[in-house]
Amino acid sequence: MLTEEILWLAPFVFILAGTVKGAIGIGLPTTVIAFLSLVTDPRVAVAVGLLSMVLSNIWQVYREGDVVRTLRRFWPMASVTMVVLFCASFFAAAADGRVILICTGIAIAIFAATSLVGQPPALPPPWERAGQIVSGTASGLMGGFTGIWAPPLLIFLLSLRLEKTDFVRTIGFLLLLGALPLLAGYVVTGLMTKELFAMSVAMLIPTFLGFTIGERIRRALNPARFQKSVLIFFLIMGLNMIRQAVWG
Repeated sequence: MLTEEILWLAPFVFILAGTVKGAIGIGLPTTVIAFLSLVTDPRVAVAVGLLSMVLSNIWQVYREGDVVRTLRRFWPMASVTMVVLFCASFFAAAADGRVILICTGIAIAIFAATSLVGQPPALPPPWERAGQIVSGTASGLMGGFTGIWAPPLLIFLLSLRLEKTDFVRTIGFLLLLGALPLLAGYVVTGLMTKELFAMSVAMLIPTFLGFTIGERIRRALNPARFQKSVLIFFLIMGLNMIRQAVWG
């Protein structure tokens, strides 16, 4: 399952993914899946990236602190995301690879397009709890099937108009809690093999190397301009995956 192409490409991809994550706080699974899906099944790409997803978000949450306050406010969304994502991962195991590829391309394109458009309309406070349930369900379905569950979370959190620190902590927290049931689902369904788990462990080194580079980029460059460039690139990659699935 691990071809020679994956073995030489993966370290460079994870350095890039860690750099994106360190610079803008999101985008690690999107980068990994977009590039590795060019040479392998998207589910293999997800499996190889799962430990990096978990540990990078643990580090992000740890750096921001005050997790208890985030949990108290967003526990409904977190709970729904985790349950739905775990269940949806079983459908990914049974689905055709081409279907997974096109759904992943759509997810990446949505992620990039919604992030480029800007802020959605503000959500009135009385609707927040219902919004958490809807967003958590959408995130779980998307994440379990494609390995990318950030778009609905981002749209919802932007609609709350959170302060920067609260936003970074909350998105890291929710991405972490999504990665855990996805990892469990991949183990239960057999998508995470011993070979892929070992590869996932090995990719932690380039991931955190890239993360360190990304933090320096964030301090040295205009983060908004860097983020826009990354998102445009994601949009192109997502559309290319759709093209690849439809036309071969």
